[in-house]
Amino acid sequence: MVEGSRRVAVAARSLYSRVQQLVHEVAKFGVVGLVAFVVDIGLFNVLRGIDLGGPLAGKPLTAKVVSVMVATTVAYFGNRYWTFQHRARTSMRREYVLFFVLNGVGLLIAVGCLWFSHYALGFTSLLADNISANFVGLGLGTLFRFWSYRKWVFPEAEASAERADESALSAG
Repeated sequence: MVEGSRRVAVAARSLYSRVQQLVHEVAKFGVVGLVAFVVDIGLFNVLRGIDLGGPLAGKPLTAKVVSVMVATTVAYFGNRYWTFQHRARTSMRREYVLFFVLNGVGLLIAVGCLWFSHYALGFTSLLADNISANFVGLGLGTLFRFWSYRKWVFPEAEASAERADESALSAG
């Protein structure tokens, strides 16, 4: 009976520790995302130079691409060196490329939600577009990004070691 109680206590502590770590990662991920969002919006508006004749005043799409790329880079470094600092490291090029690709998938999720709501369901108001793209789509995209970054970009140390072992076996 005592041995069973110890096992339950150890399992409970382990679960608590994992949940606590997940909560910390989620909070840090949110802060990094908020900073990247501010960088994106701020840089976009500086580049467009609303009523000020900014460097990309007549090129809103170019301004948005530049602001998103800079914001994504800020998010990558924030997540690499703060949110997931305790996780395994792989090459920076691999992480950066995966990060951008998975960000693209997150964007497609948001655009897909907007497309479905606007075109398939016929909800065409500004409010409906904002709810589908910036609430539902952004929310689902953010969940996907958090999960995928943890899984593939910044894996746990054991998962990274297993992948390295598998690569070594397949190469040899």
